[in-house]
Amino acid sequence: MKSFIETVNKWPLIVKLLLCIPVVEIFYGICRIINQVSKGNILLLIVAILTVIPGATFMWLVDLLWILFTGHACLLG
Repeated sequence: MKSFIETVNKWPLIVKLLLCIPVVEIFYGICRIINQVSKGNILLLIVAILTVIPGATFMWLVDLLWILFTGHACLLG
């Protein structure tokens, strides 16, 4: 699972930005869940689950800004 997140973080910037489109942004939510399951952090796992359905309405903007400033999506670094 960790190698999958590392692969996603190595993708080109344009691909990461395209994944921030509001409907496609659920991909990053699933990546956040996978990342937190592999780390075993329960609190951030709950936050990651909440970013998929109710948080998808605003997380696309958070991820867009996060990628522009840090190079990876929120909670994937």
